[in-house]
Amino acid sequence: MKLHLLIGTLCCSLLAHAQQAKVVAVQALYDTTAVAELYNRVPLGLQLQYSDNSVQRTTGFLQGSYRWNRVAIRTSNGVVQNGYLTFNRQQLAKTGYRVDFTVTLPDNQVFETAIRLPYVTGIRFNHYADSIKRDIRYYLNVEGKFSSGHIFPLDTATIRFETSAGKIIGQDLLLEKNDTVKTVTVQAWYKYNPAMYLRSTIPVKQAPDNDSLIIQDSRELFNKRKKKH
Repeated sequence: MKLHLLIGTLCCSLLAHAQQAKVVAVQALYDTTAVAELYNRVPLGLQLQYSDNSVQRTTGFLQGSYRWNRVAIRTSNGVVQNGYLTFNRQQLAKTGYRVDFTVTLPDNQVFETAIRLPYVTGIRFNHYADSIKRDIRYYLNVEGKFSSGHIFPLDTATIRFETSAGKIIGQDLLLEKNDTVKTVTVQAWYKYNPAMYLRSTIPVKQAPDNDSLIIQDSRELFNKRKKKH
């Protein structure tokens, strides 16, 4: 009797194993709210599709139960560690902003998947002031329009500047106090695609500031209010 039970148990176990659903596809996803437009590290997730149409997701970003230590993952750009992808943006530009992954599961099944990260489609100046003041730094604000539809400010990590007068300090333009130019032409290039080019001519403020409006001491403000009353 015990032998029959043992045989029956083994048969059921083998049948269940034979009927166990297998992974048929793996899809990589990244967190679109992590501002991959600017940052080089984003949360990554894997979605596993099984032959019985069930789905499992990795822990972390996708809030699943499939642990990352169960998979081996290689990538064409950067490193994947504990559900985060860290990538090289300069290399990304050379591959059309596509990152390929090779995923190996515990049963040695291997799957290929990929993601495409957002990229700059255009750049524009968005000046904070309509004129430059001598001896005061003028911030050169350049915004990038991304394939994601978002617009973000760009810095000197991605933008190169040239100017017809004054000097560039970081992302600021500075005209000396005794400079006599009336306009300054600023040029900007997107480093990863120099075909994206901007040119802007900015007037230099000619009239001196009205120093009488400057409050030198807080008591002056109090006295002026008192006189009005």
